[in-house]
Amino acid sequence: MRDLVESIAKALVDSPDQVVVTEVEGEQTTVLELRVAQPDLGKVIGKQGRTARAIRTILGAAGMKLRKRFVLEILE
Repeated sequence: MRDLVESIAKALVDSPDQVVVTEVEGEQTTVLELRVAQPDLGKVIGKQGRTARAIRTILGAAGMKLRKRFVLEILE
């Protein structure tokens, strides 16, 4: 899952070398923390959060197949 979010984010931003995805395992959910360069933050979030919502939807669908819950947090 970490690789999926990382590849999507790298495709969206101008500086893909600064994309960092950290995975924090919980009991029932796994939190994926996404960090990008400050100028690229708007590209990952998108207009009115549409891009971020789309990434979260993909995570949810892929998580259903694995029977696990994933949460995406976009950090500054």
